[in-house]
Amino acid sequence: MSARAGKAGGQASAGDLLELVRSGRATTRGALQQATGLSRATVGQRLDRLFRAGWLREGAGGPVDSPLGGRPSITLEFDDAHAVVLAADLDTRHGRAAVLSLTGEILAEHSGSLVVEDGPDAVLGELGRWFAELLPKAGHGVQEVCGIGLAVPGPVDSDTGRVVQPPIMPGWDGFDIRGRLGRAFAEHARSGAEVPVLVDNDANLMAYGEQRTGHPDCSAFVLVKVSTGIGAGVVVDGRIYRGIDGGAGDIGHIRVPAGAEALCRCGSYGCLAAVASGGAVARRLAEAGVPAASGSDVRDLLTAGHPEAAALAREAGRRVGDVLATVVTLLNPGVLMIAGDLAGTPFLTGLRELLYQRALPRSTAHLDVVTSRLGERAGLVGAGALVVEHLYAPDRVEERLLALGM
Repeated sequence: MSARAGKAGGQASAGDLLELVRSGRATTRGALQQATGLSRATVGQRLDRLFRAGWLREGAGGPVDSPLGGRPSITLEFDDAHAVVLAADLDTRHGRAAVLSLTGEILAEHSGSLVVEDGPDAVLGELGRWFAELLPKAGHGVQEVCGIGLAVPGPVDSDTGRVVQPPIMPGWDGFDIRGRLGRAFAEHARSGAEVPVLVDNDANLMAYGEQRTGHPDCSAFVLVKVSTGIGAGVVVDGRIYRGIDGGAGDIGHIRVPAGAEALCRCGSYGCLAAVASGGAVARRLAEAGVPAASGSDVRDLLTAGHPEAAALAREAGRRVGDVLATVVTLLNPGVLMIAGDLAGTPFLTGLRELLYQRALPRSTAHLDVVTSRLGERAGLVGAGALVVEHLYAPDRVEERLLALGM
């Protein structure tokens, strides 16, 4: 076992030691010495910086390894109480915000109507207000916020935090989401502190949250969100796979034969989302005289056992399953999770029919097809985890310690 070499002299940094403790790979001073090759004095110096920052604490004594007995080793723990994270998840007509602990526990939560078509300035301004009002409910102050994570229903360039040509987010293309949300929170919280903001696609963050909390040992994990649109998040070896510019997983715009005459919101004909999303099912129901305008309306009808909604959801599942047969053959995941408004029995029944019919038996032999465990909170948990993993990555830890004068 060895830590990633630090920049200075090839030695493990304080950030590397924190990573070893957080991951559970080395949780005593002796184990850190063994893992890194550092001397006892150097390990002590590195740990002292982390203690002074409030990021580490001493836990209970561990077992005595020596047959001669002696004092038990003091264990080291990541202190998850020293800060909190703000997270939000946007859908096309609805938003959810929360205060989370550094280990992903939701401390306070709010949801309500937020329409992305109202534009980024209005929506992000409202999110800033929600965050400021949630903090006292969670029992925390503005000074304890270490970062903000945001999930959005569109492709995101992770380097800039800007959405790129989002089909269902008019007016958001290229907008400075990070800057606007950071300013909105500061204004409503009456704080002059700058808080880092991270933005990613909602399906990516749902997949990240679900994989980390429910399937940590799955090295290839795919989540498909079927709501007003259709998108997929892919987590490989514990990391979100985004492609070269954030476009990975956009399966809603794969062309399908059944949709040749269907116009998609992206402007093209024949996209999967145009015939199999919650929005597409809602349109077909409305044409049949059933009141439905969005994926959430379809979800409510399915919950109530509406027969026509169930039949259309099963048909949509078959179309998505046909596309996922290719996805599964290409990626060979261990878990395929279905989430979103249509993730119920009718849709899954149709999906499984076509998936197992079209995919190679070799690709599905060890595949688990499941539904979301975190439900509507998956995006929040993933957004919070994204912030924590960014802020406590070894290189970033070093930058933050230096900024604190440690």
